[in-house]
Amino acid sequence: MTTAMTSTLNWLSPSAMQSLGWALLHFLWQGTALAALAAAAMALCRRASTRYLVAVGALALMLLAPLATFLFYSQQFSAQPFSGVADTAKSSPLAAAALSSIARGRVAASGSTQSSAVAKSSALPWMFEAWLVEAWLLGVAFFSLRSAGGFLLLERERRRQSVVVSPRVLEICLRLQGQLGLDRAIAFCECKWLQAPAVIGWFRPVVFLPVTALSGLSEEQLALVIAHELAHIRRFDPFVNVFQVCVETLLFYHPAVWWLNKRIRAEREHCCDDTAVALCGNAVEYARALTLMEEWRSAPVFAMAANRGPLTERVVRVLGLKTLGAGMRGIGLTGSVLCLGAALVAGNALLGVAHPSTARAASILPPQQAAQKPSPAHPQSAAQPAASASSAASPSASTAASASSSSSYIDAMKAAGLADLTIDQLVELKTQDVTPEYVRAMHQLGLHPDADGFVSLRVQGVTPEYIAEVRALGFTPDEDQIVSLKVQGVSADYVRSLKEVGIQGDADQMITLKVQGVNADYVRGLKEVGITGDGDEIVSLKVQGVTPAYIRELRALGLTVNADDVVSLKVQGVTADYVRGLQAQGFKPSADEVVGMRVQGVTEEYIRAIRALGLNPNADEIVSMKVQGVTAEFVKALQAAGFKPDVDEIIGAKVQGVTPEFIERVKQHGFKDLTLEKIIRLRELGILDSKAEL
Repeated sequence: MTTAMTSTLNWLSPSAMQSLGWALLHFLWQGTALAALAAAAMALCRRASTRYLVAVGALALMLLAPLATFLFYSQQFSAQPFSGVADTAKSSPLAAAALSSIARGRVAASGSTQSSAVAKSSALPWMFEAWLVEAWLLGVAFFSLRSAGGFLLLERERRRQSVVVSPRVLEICLRLQGQLGLDRAIAFCECKWLQAPAVIGWFRPVVFLPVTALSGLSEEQLALVIAHELAHIRRFDPFVNVFQVCVETLLFYHPAVWWLNKRIRAEREHCCDDTAVALCGNAVEYARALTLMEEWRSAPVFAMAANRGPLTERVVRVLGLKTLGAGMRGIGLTGSVLCLGAALVAGNALLGVAHPSTARAASILPPQQAAQKPSPAHPQSAAQPAASASSAASPSASTAASASSSSSYIDAMKAAGLADLTIDQLVELKTQDVTPEYVRAMHQLGLHPDADGFVSLRVQGVTPEYIAEVRALGFTPDEDQIVSLKVQGVSADYVRSLKEVGIQGDADQMITLKVQGVNADYVRGLKEVGITGDGDEIVSLKVQGVTPAYIRELRALGLTVNADDVVSLKVQGVTADYVRGLQAQGFKPSADEVVGMRVQGVTEEYIRAIRALGLNPNADEIVSMKVQGVTAEFVKALQAAGFKPDVDEIIGAKVQGVTPEFIERVKQHGFKDLTLEKIIRLRELGILDSKAEL
């Protein structure tokens, strides 16, 4: 350790060593505070893109915080010529002798008691800072090698094990690239060393499509996954990922950095999921693709992979079924504020330790400087020693005053009904300005929270007047509900406006309505188009993004819809253009039939291809044909064999596995006057099957 500290001293100046050590220590509370602020801000944001920007901004501030602290302390220590061990040794031979004795692990026989005290007060903290900086440098070196090795391995695999995709897949990729407006040069390669599509590269990105995805996903699912990867390129996510790795390398010792990076990666996947679904418009197929890729899950940490992130959360979110509980959001906000308060208290305590450390070296002055008289221009410098002496002469006076102040606050809180408080609780209550008057006012309103409950109420700005307003509206919320109401900004005016348009509900429903952004204008717009419902139905409509304009479009096309119908249509991504396309093919489907056709992937092109073969199926029949996988090619094959089947016969043939090959085998046996019904019966009974098939 002595050798390592000596090498570090040769590399950094004493003032730089001290500044860096204090910057690393201060980042412990700074990182916690920034993470708490980021968590609170993200809890208030509804869009994944907004949460992503907040998280990336907080990570950038985490990188700037220790740098700013380092510069601050550099100025402090550079203004004090004796703040470091080396400078102390140069200026005071006596301190140098004591420091040398401590470094060698023995006491100098010729040193006085005063020199030993000076050496210990200046050397030991400096040695601690040196060890701290050396440990940090060792960690940075380890994580730098880890990151460099990962990038080099990724680049080697990229060059060795990849081939250009087939023309059919390349056509899909280029089409999606054009729809996203990407004019950059992007390569699309097929590989075997990945199990899920991924993007690798920064200035010349490459989209890798594994063989498992090309063979295991349908064309529509593959397009959705490719759109996800192209969204990463469009958003410059590879560059942000490199920035994240750099911050993790430099600030590896703080858990908040790893937590924030995890949130950034999760929100990044959510943003790309939204882009893929918005571009291709089939959330159900995308959810199925994510589920399949989870089974093949394997992607390097330095690549932008489509199957990155928790599967359940992403699937539920893509399908639009997830709603954030207002109570959990309130608890999260409260926890963030408490973490922020704890970080600020810790920072204040660390600053109190840091200031004596910076002042300690200034007190180790050469005898000639200590004997200098104060300058006439600064008379206060002469008065300060006298004041210090007076303060030192009567230390009990200050202690008694402090004890009297603390005791009075404790007694007042006991009188208000809060007794048996710990020191931490007293500090937290006092910090948040919880007064005895505030406690008594809450008790008069019938609320009797504990110390933590009072802190939560105070942090969120809950006042007795606010509680009185809420109760005047007919609510009787408990402490947690009051905090959630305040956090979400549920005011008396907001509740009145909803009641005016017929929305009645308890406190939890009002919180949920506010979280989802439901207001009186939105409810009024729904009523104008004939959609009415209670609070839960209104929330479902809002969560799915149902607007009055969307309902008007559907009704203009002749669809009779209620609230449940509209939600189902919106969940399945049914648009006015889709309904218009069905009607152009002669269908007049109901809302349920439209949903069924959309779920099964019935498109205008599919209907047109079936109609071109002389068939005229209704809505139920076209859905059945799609479910059974009947294609235009299959129908053509039956017609080429001499049959003129109707829809039921085609479906029956497909269900029983009647193929053109099977029909040819029947004809080879010399059967005549065969109908498709008889062939289906032969297939069903297995009369022509071989022993191996039986």
